[in-house]
Amino acid sequence: MTTQLLLDKNAIIYGAGGGLGGGVAREFAREGARVFLAGRTAAPLEAVAADITAAGGRAEVAVLDALDESAVEEHVNDVVNRAGSVDVSFNLITRGDVQGIPLLDLAAADLMRPVTNGLLSTAITARAAARRMVAQGSGVILGLTSGSSAGLAPMMGGTGPADAAVETYLRYLAAEVGPQGVRVVGLWTAGVPETLTAEKLRAVGGDSTPDPETIDRAISGMAMLRRTPRLAQVAQTAAFLASDRAAAITATTVNVTCGLVPR
Repeated sequence: MTTQLLLDKNAIIYGAGGGLGGGVAREFAREGARVFLAGRTAAPLEAVAADITAAGGRAEVAVLDALDESAVEEHVNDVVNRAGSVDVSFNLITRGDVQGIPLLDLAAADLMRPVTNGLLSTAITARAAARRMVAQGSGVILGLTSGSSAGLAPMMGGTGPADAAVETYLRYLAAEVGPQGVRVVGLWTAGVPETLTAEKLRAVGGDSTPDPETIDRAISGMAMLRRTPRLAQVAQTAAFLASDRAAAITATTVNVTCGLVPR
């Protein structure tokens, strides 16, 4: 009998109503975690929670903004008070990236929005969890970026700077909390087809953005494995990294791009 990777772990997932967040939440629950789903809109969170409970898992919903420091702190306190610990924290909120516009023409606000939202939400959520993890002597902070910090693709707007800021913060955090038993690990992924919709693509790249199928073919053609990462593969990698089987991994970023970003 295979032991569940996250048996009896308590995991907070921010942005759990989104495609990636929901996929990760369902996988964590399958692996035995009690998942605390956080996000700004109740309906998608409740849909994910319903899927999890129908499959025999444990899920709770909290409507909050990951950019609201007091709300995040209050929620983490509540999780610890009721569940006894916070073992995993994963920030997967959208940042408001704008792509498809040359940097020479990109508005300053559109450049800075993903940088500010990405770094601030990561710092707020990671710090709130890490304070409790340091006290309990264990825990895992996960973060997700696209690998754009290492790439040189044009027309990506603030995505590369935002990724670089988040990744740097996570590495520095790993150095500070590692001696207290807390691990900090990032993931790279991009173009996960199950999470792409025409509406989401247009919100980032404008009305002229190609459809999801075209994007999928384009990314597959550039990736070393000639395919895009599937949602299950990203979620399973995250579950492994959050588990005790990855106890020697910290202060690094795991490449889940099918070789789209060679590093």
